[in-house]
Amino acid sequence: MVWDINKLKHYIIIDMKSSRRDFLKTSMALAAAATVTSPARLFATGTKRLSQTKETSGTDKMVLTFEPFEARMKHVFTISGSSRSTTPIVLTKIAYRGYVGYGEASMPPYLGESTASVMDFLRRVDLSRFSSPFQMEEILTYVDNITTNNTAAKCAVDIALHDLCGKIMGQPWWKIWGWSNKDLPSTSVTVGLAYAPDGSIDREEVRKKTLETLDYNLIKVKLGNTKENDKTMINTIREITDLPIVVDANQGWKEKGQALEMIEWLARKGVQMVEQPMPKLLLDETAWLRDRSPLPIMADEACQRLSDIRKLYGAYDGINIKLMKCTGMREAREMITLAKALHMRIMLGCMTETSVAVSAAAQFASQAEWADLDGNWLIANDIFTGMKVVDGRITLEDKPGIGVEPIK
Repeated sequence: MVWDINKLKHYIIIDMKSSRRDFLKTSMALAAAATVTSPARLFATGTKRLSQTKETSGTDKMVLTFEPFEARMKHVFTISGSSRSTTPIVLTKIAYRGYVGYGEASMPPYLGESTASVMDFLRRVDLSRFSSPFQMEEILTYVDNITTNNTAAKCAVDIALHDLCGKIMGQPWWKIWGWSNKDLPSTSVTVGLAYAPDGSIDREEVRKKTLETLDYNLIKVKLGNTKENDKTMINTIREITDLPIVVDANQGWKEKGQALEMIEWLARKGVQMVEQPMPKLLLDETAWLRDRSPLPIMADEACQRLSDIRKLYGAYDGINIKLMKCTGMREAREMITLAKALHMRIMLGCMTETSVAVSAAAQFASQAEWADLDGNWLIANDIFTGMKVVDGRITLEDKPGIGVEPIK
């Protein structure tokens, strides 16, 4: 049976403020619809001949290779609960008949992955068992089933496979999916928490970081500390610019009354949206907060994969999709399908990444209300070129695959 997601939406009429418990009775049908309508499933059959339209030198079997890379931050990157100056990354390649697709696994601490764990996972991936890269559904299901977690490692294969298939077809993925590269959203750029030795906010460091963002249209501010420090962050930025702000509290506000007080104050300061204000397990408290919040509440840490969305409905206004959390482009597409069916708002996010993963995420830009694709801007040693930001907005060129090239 093939589900029509648009018809299904007419049969399932849900009030966004209704009980999440009632919603769970109908959400499984929507999850099935999002899976069945996955474009990766469409490419899994009937497209084998596309992979043979250009005969080039190289092996007839896909070959996966990978190597570690350390991304160096331009500034120490501090969020609620942690700081770092580097991010470990593993870069991947899938070669097939003279074509090469590029991928990436980026591993910030909270994902629980490391260079060693990713490389161990990738050693277990045997692509030679598949005859064509266009067996995308079979390949990526096989990769996902190798272990329960390792989402960044799986993402490194997913992105490289999408890049490879797009290059064989000679088309970018935004075009393959029938989307546009016009009027794409602005990407926010991040100002992280900056502490003085006594634990207060280092106002000079915040000013310095803010001045670097003024060529953009939207600033993302990391909060989730004490009320005094959080307000100092915003007030310091507002001394310099009146650019719109979005806020990411990274689960830092532990009590719903405190979170509501902060959000009401932020709304008066020109903030547009708040990501993950409370710990991800506090769904009932977050639902209470959402019912009273003057600003949209977006799930970040609470939303990892497709299966999470139905649990979050009613507690959040929308979801932040990150490729490293959801295993890559295939599942991100399914998450967008389901979220749109539920009238949930969509944000695209990233880790600190090279232009490979950022450009892969940018293929979805036309489907998002907000974008936070500044991972390559945050690092000092990007070794790829790809998605560009022009006048603060994401731009996508008509380059095949995910549109990246190594810097030589």
